[in-house]
Amino acid sequence: MKKCEIITIGDELLIGQVVDTNSAWMAEKLNENGIELFQITSVHDDREHIIAALNEAFSRADIVLTTGGLGPTKDDITKQVLCEYFDTQLIEDTSVRAHIHELYKERPDVLNRLTATQWLVPQNAEILPNRVGSAPLMVFHKDDKLLACMPGVPYEMKIAMEEQILPYIESRIKSQESGEIIHRTLQVTGIAESSLAILLENFENSMPAGLHLAYLPKDGIIRLRLSSYGELTETQMTQYFDQLKELTKDYLIAETDDPIEVIVGNILKARHQTIATAESCTGGKLASLLNKHAGSSAFYFGSIISYDNSVKEHLLGVPEEMIKAHGVVSEEVVRVMAESVRKQIGTDYAIATSGIAGPTGGSKEKPVGTVWIAWATPEGTTAECFHLGKLREQITDRACMKALVGMIKRLEVRS
Repeated sequence: MKKCEIITIGDELLIGQVVDTNSAWMAEKLNENGIELFQITSVHDDREHIIAALNEAFSRADIVLTTGGLGPTKDDITKQVLCEYFDTQLIEDTSVRAHIHELYKERPDVLNRLTATQWLVPQNAEILPNRVGSAPLMVFHKDDKLLACMPGVPYEMKIAMEEQILPYIESRIKSQESGEIIHRTLQVTGIAESSLAILLENFENSMPAGLHLAYLPKDGIIRLRLSSYGELTETQMTQYFDQLKELTKDYLIAETDDPIEVIVGNILKARHQTIATAESCTGGKLASLLNKHAGSSAFYFGSIISYDNSVKEHLLGVPEEMIKAHGVVSEEVVRVMAESVRKQIGTDYAIATSGIAGPTGGSKEKPVGTVWIAWATPEGTTAECFHLGKLREQITDRACMKALVGMIKRLEVRS
């Protein structure tokens, strides 16, 4: 099985100015394509640092992927360092030049002396098209190993990986004799990670050497991922996955690795049904999740973010007397919020949230982390109270997951 390493280049990654989301996305795609990721390294825009990282990566891996440092400014030194590393020089590439002129034909101000450096490429590199950006994609060969260099801009990198780099690797270097990487994931909730580990102890002890089980907890949901790196067949993996499903059936909410909001959306789209949200403590985060993915307009209609009490009263019709009697964070209030937004927006379902995200505002009766969630459905409205920790972001993230998991359970009841 071919091993791969990723090197992300840029000072901004090492001072926390930019979060490296590229590596996680690339790792997922590499696994999908049967390439084992061995290590991820981030380095400064520094000659010695880049060269050292390349030497180390080539000592361990068959494929090295880099992102970053390909821009036209003085701090982007990757091309120059690669020329030194591969003992070559920069030359003008007419196809890259033509592409850049076409890319910026509506923006002539961008075509300046710095942009012109983008069509200078290492002479011994194989150049692949960058459909959406000016930085050319470069491939180098070192003995029987390969280096592919991509821009650091995430959307450019993703298109480059999917349209150019992965197909190139598939056709030129990926071993046809390697066993297949197989992953199977299910998601559970309502059980602590330690309790789940005890429940699965005998199962784990009985697994063959080539099978691995990972626990991936986040916001009250635990993903259980079974992985085989060329050791098991699809049939064997299915047998173990079925055992895992049977053992966790009381807590199981999904048999895929899809985000919870995608699962909700897929169920609603399949049924030609719709949903809306009314949010207080989550402040639009739930709405953002539901419309995050392409195709969400088929099932998600809108939201009323009623952070202030006046919005709850005037837009959602929550009686002032109810708020005074029960408080904003109460079953009575979230029920009205959910029912009102469902009626006003005209959807099949609605979810409402109201809670105390902190760090202030809690009381002995309702401490920070108290969240009420209501689900309005064609069969009626139900509500539950949760205690979701003490950290503000943690509370709102967990509240969104509780809201979506609760929606899945109510949709499954109607199946």
